Amino acid sequence: MIREFRRPERFTVGTVGMPGDRTFFIQLRAGNTLLSMSLEKSQVSVLAERLRFMLKEIGESNLHLRNTQLQRDSLPLENPVLEEFRIGSIALYFDASTEEIQIDLRELKGDVHDSEDDIEIDNDVEIVRIFLSTEQILTFSDRAELVVAAGRKPCPFCGLPINVDGHLCARANGYRR
Repeated sequence: MIREFRRPERFTVGTVGMPGDRTFFIQLRAGNTLLSMSLEKSQVSVLAERLRFMLKEIGESNLHLRNTQLQRDSLPLENPVLEEFRIGSIALYFDASTEEIQIDLRELKGDVHDSEDDIEIDNDVEIVRIFLSTEQILTFSDRAELVVAAGRKPCPFCGLPINVDGHLCARANGYRR
């Protein structure tokens, strides 16, 4: 099932929980509809990076889209944050005729059957398709970078995240840092 949303009022990313135990959500508000979909921190990071790259490429070929103004989104996720589904794959596409970026968020489903002869994929997978302006994309990618960076600080020696009570650092021969 594909659910489409054209230029929703809000498309954002946020977390629930404390650093080290956070759950990441992409949230979408369109009229009376509020969708919250969970995903991995690495997916948020890569999505923000790819969207920034797309904006750069779009700006080089469409000069009138180059001067997109950043509008920061510092509001928290809207309540209630109820997981609609967990995001498995994300697809991006730029439509030059409408000057919109399409983002497809596909549900992670464990119902993929692999046999020797063929692969059956469950067609009951939910896809949320969102069409966004370059301004909305810039706002989203800016917030995504801030949310990812707000986690635990990395150890200056090994680069692994440091918990509140420290961590056993491999570069310090197992001593707690």
